[in-house]
Amino acid sequence: MLQPQRMKHSVLILAFAAAACAPEAPPQTTGETPAANQEQVEQASADIFLARLNALCGQRFEGKVVTNDPLDADFANSRLLMHVRDCSAAEVRIPFHVGEDKSRTWVITRTDAGLRLKHDHRHEDGTEDELSQYGGDTAAAGTATRQEFPVDEFSKELFLTKGNPASVTNVWAVEAADALFAYELRRPERFFRVEFDLTKPVAE
Repeated sequence: MLQPQRMKHSVLILAFAAAACAPEAPPQTTGETPAANQEQVEQASADIFLARLNALCGQRFEGKVVTNDPLDADFANSRLLMHVRDCSAAEVRIPFHVGEDKSRTWVITRTDAGLRLKHDHRHEDGTEDELSQYGGDTAAAGTATRQEFPVDEFSKELFLTKGNPASVTNVWAVEAADALFAYELRRPERFFRVEFDLTKPVAE
């Protein structure tokens, strides 16, 4: 018999498969406003995106930096590993290890309007780093495979307080395609992207 957690993952995977295979819906003729239609698109994209992440739950994948900013040399020269874990229909937590540094976790949460990305940074003893919980909410529908997260006001204030003024223009992105997971950071004169091959889970 399936355990409750595995049953939850199975339901989410089935929901994702059904959404992906469903025929294109006919044009709406119910008199809904464009704003209402846009909200439906945002809700559907967010739910399918989270279902894609849930389908990876429990698996680990190796990645590599595919951009060439000298600031990312330490990342490019380290083993990069992501572990999709602590999954539900409302939130997915993805620890991101850079070599022996296991301080980072990407947290993607469902909101009323879309999705939220936060960066949870912890010390080895589990206490939270002073630069943590930064990120942002989606400002557009995105797609079933890519979501973008402009920096939020909390993060802007945090960056200014901690002496990182350039980061107040950050836009993060997460992709979850059939064979590829990617994490991005963009701002003027700064671009970082790491990609993970989803066809080769790592057994550890």
